[in-house]
Amino acid sequence: MSSPQRPPHVPQSLPEPTIRMAEGWHCLHMFYKIDQFALSDLTHDEREWGKGELIDWLNPAGSHATERMQVSIVSGGKADLAVLLMDPDPLKIDGIVQAIRSSAIGTAFQVHDSFVSITEVSEYVPTVEQFTERLRREGTAADAIEAKVNAYAQRLPMMNQQRLYPDLPPFPVACFYPMNKIRDPHANWYTLPFSRRSELMAEHATSGIKFAGRVSQLITASTGFDDWEWGVTLWGRAPEHIKEIVYTMRFDQASARYAEFGPFYISYVAEIAEALRHLRV
Repeated sequence: MSSPQRPPHVPQSLPEPTIRMAEGWHCLHMFYKIDQFALSDLTHDEREWGKGELIDWLNPAGSHATERMQVSIVSGGKADLAVLLMDPDPLKIDGIVQAIRSSAIGTAFQVHDSFVSITEVSEYVPTVEQFTERLRREGTAADAIEAKVNAYAQRLPMMNQQRLYPDLPPFPVACFYPMNKIRDPHANWYTLPFSRRSELMAEHATSGIKFAGRVSQLITASTGFDDWEWGVTLWGRAPEHIKEIVYTMRFDQASARYAEFGPFYISYVAEIAEALRHLRV
């Protein structure tokens, strides 16, 4: 009698890697320098074809677009072109980067810097209960607390939605810089109790509110994603508004005593075709 045949092995399908977060988007800032030598090696047809590829890939309304996409012309010599990309899928974001690299003019676009982060609702954004307690500590009149708390409770869901899934403001000036909270033995942010850190961040937020309507701010988290802990993206109605808000907020203790800043990039928002003309590509 023959031995029974073993059933064929059927591998079980493994779940796909989780690259989409439970909430929020992946975010990437790319900064390119134009390599003039590489550009001069291209033929006229290669340049024109390559520009067409970039105009297609970096069109915020195009079929390849990520959820949020913005191009800006960088002022100064650190970089020439900035590209901001946000999407639930980090590989879709990377697909845009690879499309730029592999385009007919990709050799002329040298990556000078990049910053990987994610959107989040900060732990320092007070809940309704924490906001109520803060008002009491500050000595707010009892009859005013209820009105302030009700207004905050109505705004909070919208504000958190904007933090996680931000709309880009129609402002012409953009600024980006990374930052850390320092760990100096005499000023270590991470040894402060949470209550004290929350107080300092509340003071910092109060300074920023004064610029409502002139400056829009997005803070993205990069701990574990990049060399810095946060990325700060500012948009301003005018260049001087960027200088004013950064200067003003540096006097807050959360910044003056506990913050460390990376390089600053100031840029001017443009459609990709306009940016390529400006950069003489």
